[in-house]
Amino acid sequence: MKKHLILVSVLSMSMILITSCKKFLNDYLDKAPESGLTEDVVFTKYANFKLFFDALYSGQKYYNAGWRDTWNYRSCTPLYMDTWDQKYCLNSTTDAIDQGRYMEGHAWKSGNMSETIIAKLCYDGSRRPVLGACLDDIRICNIALAKDNVTGLRDNIARITDITPKENDQVVKDDFRAQAFFMRAYFHFTLYRLWGPFPYLDYVMGPYDATWDLARMEKNDYLNRIVQDIDSAYKYFVRCDKVRRDPMPGVSGSLIYSAYEMYRPNGMAALAFKSRVLLYAASPFNNKNGTADWEKAAVAAWDAIQLAESKGVIVLPLLDPVSGIDRHLNYYGKDVCEESIWTRTYGNQNWNWGGGSGAVATLFDGVMMAHTSSSGIHPTQNWVDKYETITGRPLNTPDDRDSAIAHGDYNEKAPFDNRDPRLATDVIYNQSPCQGWTNNKAQIYMNVNGTPSELLVTAWPGRSYTGYLIRKIWANNSTNNQGVSAIWSDPIFRLTELYLSYGEAANEAYGPNGSAPGATYTALGAINFIRSKRGMPNVRAEYTSSKDLLRPRIQNERDVEMGFEAQAYYDDIRRWMILPDVMRGPEIAMIPQKTNDLVNYPSGFIYARTPLPADRQPTWEEGMYFLPFLNADVLKMKNFLPNTVW
Repeated sequence: MKKHLILVSVLSMSMILITSCKKFLNDYLDKAPESGLTEDVVFTKYANFKLFFDALYSGQKYYNAGWRDTWNYRSCTPLYMDTWDQKYCLNSTTDAIDQGRYMEGHAWKSGNMSETIIAKLCYDGSRRPVLGACLDDIRICNIALAKDNVTGLRDNIARITDITPKENDQVVKDDFRAQAFFMRAYFHFTLYRLWGPFPYLDYVMGPYDATWDLARMEKNDYLNRIVQDIDSAYKYFVRCDKVRRDPMPGVSGSLIYSAYEMYRPNGMAALAFKSRVLLYAASPFNNKNGTADWEKAAVAAWDAIQLAESKGVIVLPLLDPVSGIDRHLNYYGKDVCEESIWTRTYGNQNWNWGGGSGAVATLFDGVMMAHTSSSGIHPTQNWVDKYETITGRPLNTPDDRDSAIAHGDYNEKAPFDNRDPRLATDVIYNQSPCQGWTNNKAQIYMNVNGTPSELLVTAWPGRSYTGYLIRKIWANNSTNNQGVSAIWSDPIFRLTELYLSYGEAANEAYGPNGSAPGATYTALGAINFIRSKRGMPNVRAEYTSSKDLLRPRIQNERDVEMGFEAQAYYDDIRRWMILPDVMRGPEIAMIPQKTNDLVNYPSGFIYARTPLPADRQPTWEEGMYFLPFLNADVLKMKNFLPNTVW
C-alpha cells in the first residue's frame, strides 16, 4: 500500500501534454529534467491545467500493456462499477439479488473473499480499480489545492493566467476549487464505503515523506472531515454560480448534459452529498453523539431538499403514460432528467450494449441477450416481499403475509396482484409485460412436463434461479426486441433520496411526527410524500406511534424506492448494522409451476417458495462490513491497521 498512499507516480505530464489529451497524465513532479516542463507551464496555462485536472473524470493510466480508462471517478460511480466483465454487482453480494451465472460475486456472498477479487477492486485497470483510482485522484485534487512553491500563499489554481474573457477568471478558478474539494470528499467517501476510514489525505505527499505510514482515523471523525471538504466545495459553487450548472427548467438550454458539462458536480450535489455522509455518520454503525448526530443529518437533508427544489428539481411520478416524464428517466431515456441532482450518463447505446462481455452482461439475463456469458440481475423472493400490498400491508415475514391474507389483501395463488405499483415497474415476473416475448408477456415458469419456458431456458448459464428478472433499469431491449437503443444514466444523487434520508433522520431525532427546525414535513410526512408519488397510501397507522415502530417501514420504503440503484442497499444494511441477519439467509426463489388444475389455481400456475441451492446462499463472516486489503499491502503497513480477512 505504500506506493499507493504516497502516490508518487500518479500522473506524468511531460510528453502527454504535448502529444495526446487522450492519455492519463502522470505527476508533473515525475517529469524528465530534459523535458523542459516546469510548474509554470502546467499551472499558468488554462488548457494545461484543465487537462491535468479533468483526469478526475476521464483519465487513463498505463496498465497491463495498455491504456485503461478506469482510473477516474467512473470506477466510483454505481452503474459503471456494477457493469463489468466479472458479471456481478455490489447488490448481488447481498440477499437482494442472485446473479444467474456463477461468478466471483457468489463467492463474495458466501464469505469467500479472495485476493483475486480484491486485486480487481484495488489496482486492476482492466476491471474496476476503485482503491487505486480514488487515491490517484485524491492526489490530483491535492495538487490543485496545494499552495504554490513561489509564494506559498495561493493555491495552484490561482496561478492560471490566460483565462478569457478576463471577467471569467475568478468564476473559472472558483469552479475548479469547488470541484477539487467536492471530488476529494467523494473519493474519500468511496474508500470509506468499501474499506472503512483511511487517513484523510488533504496534502501532497512527497516521495521521501517520512510519515507515509499513517494511522486510520476514527470512523465518525473521518466522515466529519469529509463534510468539511463538502462545505468548502459548496462555498465555492455558490461563489462561481454553479449551484446548478444548466439553466433552470423552462429556460432554453435546461437539461442539456454535454453543453453544460453536467458530469461535473454542482452546489445541489454538494448539499445532497453532505446529507448522505451525515446520514452515515448518524447511523448505528458510526453514531458517536446519539440524537445530536441524527439532528444534524435531518437538518442537512432538509437544507438539500430546499436548495434542489428552489433550483427546479422535482420528484418525478412513478408512471405518467401521457407525458412519459416519469421515474424511469432517472435510469434510461434521457441523459439527465427533472429529478436529477447529479448524474453520469452513458449516452445512447444499442440493444445489447457492450455485447456479451459488456455492460448488459451484468445487468440482463443470458437468454435476454442470447449470450452465454451474460448473467443478469435476478431479484430474490426476499426482495420481492418488500413490496407491500396496495393497501400498505407489509409482506416481509410469514406473519405479515398471514395477516395480509386474513384481511383479504394478499393471495399466494396470485402473488403479484394488488401490490405496490413499483413491483410492476422494477421487477419482471411471470406473465408481466415483456416486449418481444410470447404475447408480450414474460414466460418464466416450468411446464407441466418439467421443461422450462422461454425465459427460463436451462441451457443458459445466466438464467434466473429466482423466477425474476430486473425491469427498473431495463429499456425493453432484448434479443427479441433488438431495435431498441437507449440512453442509460446513473443517478448519483436524485431528489427522492433526500426525502427518504430526511424521513429516516427526523424519525430518529424527533419521532414520527417531529420535524427539523424550519422544515415543513414531519418524518412521517416526508415518507408519505414519496409514497403518494408512487401510488401508495400513507404508512398504516399501526406503525406510526413510535420511532421504533416506524423505523422498519422507513427502511423498507428506502429499499423499495432505491432498489437496484446507487448501491444503496449494499451500504444501508451495513450502516443499519443488520448485515449479520441479512447474510444468514436463506435466500428464497419462487419459480412458478404450470398446472392444469384451474379449479384450485385459476391463474394456471402454482407459486411456491423454495430456497436457492446451497452454493448460492449468503454467509455471515466476521469482518464483512468492510473489504480486506491485499496481503502485500498489509505487510507494508504498521500504523495503518488492516481490516479483518474473511
